[in-house]
Amino acid sequence: MNLIADAHTQLEATTLVSTAEVTHDEHHAHAEPPAFYSVIPFAALLLCIAFLPLIHKTEEWWEHNKNRLLVAVSLGLVTLLYYTFLYGHGVVDHGTHELSAPGFPAAIVVLKNALLVEYIPFIALLFSLYVISGGIAFNGNLVGRPILNTGIIAIGAAIASFIGTTGAAMLLIRPLLKANQKRDYVAHTVIFFIFVVCNTGGCLLPIGDPPLFLGFLRGVPFTWTLSLWPMWLAMNLSLLAVYFVFDTIRYRKEDKEKVEALPEVSEPFSLKGSINFLWLLLVIFCVAVLDPSKPVPGTDWHAPHFFREVCMFALAGISLLTTSKMIRKQNSFNYEAILEVAALFVGIFICMQAPVQILNVNGASLGIDSPWKFYWATGVLSSFLDNAPTYVVFFETAKAAGTNGTAVAGVNEVSLVAISLGAVFMGAMTYIGNGPNFMVKAIAEKNNIRMPSFFGFMAYSCAVLLPLSIVLTFVFLV
Repeated sequence: MNLIADAHTQLEATTLVSTAEVTHDEHHAHAEPPAFYSVIPFAALLLCIAFLPLIHKTEEWWEHNKNRLLVAVSLGLVTLLYYTFLYGHGVVDHGTHELSAPGFPAAIVVLKNALLVEYIPFIALLFSLYVISGGIAFNGNLVGRPILNTGIIAIGAAIASFIGTTGAAMLLIRPLLKANQKRDYVAHTVIFFIFVVCNTGGCLLPIGDPPLFLGFLRGVPFTWTLSLWPMWLAMNLSLLAVYFVFDTIRYRKEDKEKVEALPEVSEPFSLKGSINFLWLLLVIFCVAVLDPSKPVPGTDWHAPHFFREVCMFALAGISLLTTSKMIRKQNSFNYEAILEVAALFVGIFICMQAPVQILNVNGASLGIDSPWKFYWATGVLSSFLDNAPTYVVFFETAKAAGTNGTAVAGVNEVSLVAISLGAVFMGAMTYIGNGPNFMVKAIAEKNNIRMPSFFGFMAYSCAVLLPLSIVLTFVFLV
């Protein structure tokens, strides 16, 4: 659940740009990581997300967003209390790059970093894409056969690098769910959609996923990520092949008459709400161009802080005004899914500050000195922490190690390949590995699809993604 560069986060390019840009400076500002036990609130929040929906006495209680928010804020408060009374050092302000005083000022900076620098851009992106895509309706007698489902997911893989993983996910999840509304076995389709559209499809351009966008901001050429196409193709074709076989097996268990029954009145394929494609492209433009830390391309003008987010919220409002209410009604559009994400991620971003800071300080001492180690270290940590700052920590680690071959932005190219792939591909390992993962889960559940638990999803990802990652390691990184 961490969330274009997120275009993630990113987000699918907005989330944590400022965070990532100061991680290297933060390491030099103070070399005192938080205590190991400071990660307990973050771990506790993950456990709540994993287990509270499964416990009979808490299942119904957890379904209310106000209760999710209560848990998230309470654990976030524990993190802030740690920085106030126990940490004893200053914290770098990701906006000003200044080191705070210890105690209460440090906690205020942690809260500012979590909410102003990270959470608000994250929610602005997801909210705008959620609202705008909710105004696009695909009509027609679509039947969720394996070939159609595979085709929709493949389209998502093809466009994710160009409109961001979040944009692609929000655009395609509703037609996919509509095509499968008569099927009994749908959860696995949503899971593979998360694997491909929300993650592995987005590694060809910096706008595809937040970590790649941050690499671009740090000097990686915009088109360099196109060189990742062999790995992109291998991973996505493999996932699509596995999905097609799996879905074909599941389809044989369906009631064919029910699934394939057409309505009495045939409905030709059509698209409604196409004006929203313009608003979608403008959101992506905002993410890519209105970075307050960089001048707008071709000018010396820096966008004011939060101008980007205001523009994205405004585009969501314009979408609501320019789209027929009947289209949103047809999509069963409501705000429950985005409110669930907003409630949980406010706690995630606060609690995440401690483990990310530990990683910032200690990342260079982890003994990572080969491409396959960079891939797995970046990937494993990206599964549970936001992949944007994780990418930058290992980017700086590889840069500090020097170069002994072809270099890109001061980093050995093969190491940069490994870091990029690990951050993007392994964001699919958990619901919180990338922003759109949890959003798609929430949308599916609002459409009465019973999705697996946190660890249930990991069972799928470990069974499918880990073997493919091992093969990818031996073919491309060893």
